[in-house]
Amino acid sequence: MRHRVNTRKLGRTSAHRLSMYRNLVSSLLEHEKVETTHEKAREVGRLAERMITLGKRGDLHARRQALRIVRGREVQAKLFGELAERFASRTGGYTRVLRTRRRIGDAAEMSIVSLLEPAAAPAKARGEKAEKPEKGARKKAAGKKAPAKKAEKGEKAAKKKTAGKKTAAKKGTRKKKSSAKDE
Repeated sequence: MRHRVNTRKLGRTSAHRLSMYRNLVSSLLEHEKVETTHEKAREVGRLAERMITLGKRGDLHARRQALRIVRGREVQAKLFGELAERFASRTGGYTRVLRTRRRIGDAAEMSIVSLLEPAAAPAKARGEKAEKPEKGARKKAAGKKAPAKKAEKGEKAAKKKTAGKKTAAKKGTRKKKSSAKDE
């Protein structure tokens, strides 16, 4: 049974696996997108999320913990600078794993691991306020188009009502005639 076993071995020794994870996480943080097998992608996504959380924390201990995994001072600077600011408002879920294809050589399922782009970040970076749609904006927009539509609907409804009255009048006269004939 696999109780409390959280990682995949991926057919590698522990040293090889750790080195591979370090390289993939560093590449992901540097380029913000990496294509790899689906199993590796899931593990790398988990590890990258931990590194971004350390980046958001930003203290000396977090930097030292991140340096154990992240390769390169430039990547570390990006992690504790740009990425920490980008994901400051998020509490988790910084990465996305998308299945893409099957690799031709061995039919391994491939995936792309990428960092998410927050929607409100560009407006905040420029110092502008993000425009929020007004409440009922859809209703107002629909209301502008509505008078023409309402007029058309009103005309159609009026035609139906008058047509209905005519048929009712015809039916009523027939009944009266038939009832008059019976008497």
